[in-house]
Amino acid sequence: MTASDLSTAARIRDAAIEVFGDQGFAVGVRAIAAAAGVSPGLVNHHFGSKEGLRAVCDDRVLELIRDKKVQTITAENVGKGMLAALAEVEEYGPLVAYMVRSLQAGGPLAASLFEHMVSDADAYIQAGVETGTIKPSRDPAARARYLMLLNVGATVLWMQMREQRGEKRDYRKAIRELTEELTPPALEFYTQGLLTDPSLLETVLPPKPEK
Repeated sequence: MTASDLSTAARIRDAAIEVFGDQGFAVGVRAIAAAAGVSPGLVNHHFGSKEGLRAVCDDRVLELIRDKKVQTITAENVGKGMLAALAEVEEYGPLVAYMVRSLQAGGPLAASLFEHMVSDADAYIQAGVETGTIKPSRDPAARARYLMLLNVGATVLWMQMREQRGEKRDYRKAIRELTEELTPPALEFYTQGLLTDPSLLETVLPPKPEK
């Protein structure tokens, strides 16, 4: 592909992320082409089909989320990094909208997206462990899956309830409201924990014997 082709493909992909997030995956190729300022034939030329385009959008959403998480978690001053991420959270409105729409749609692509999110979380949390900003886990993979179920599930439910109340579909505004509502209790939970007695953990999940 030439540089021009790559630029056109990236423009279509980025427009598709926004259109899918705003209108769902039943939207036609013509709407995506119009948003990208190209012909429907050019969309099919680059991606083969709407399903092919969606797979590329999945990869891009995962990439952007993963890169930002790694940057924040491994920052020399993790608190400052998190504050910076919170300050620009509206930028991630289209990505959150896309994720919500995908998981609501269900099916193999939604399941694949979630499994990739879990795998990425496992990797960037481990990066935080290695830099000393996150405590190690007795079962890193299980922790990553739990956190994704907790955070992604809460996001999908919060967004769905917002839509059911008839509020305007503005995902940049919505992600700001979600962040302001959930960040304080989440930070308390993450930094201070919940239970004062650790004996339950020792009973359910004993420490692994040292080799």
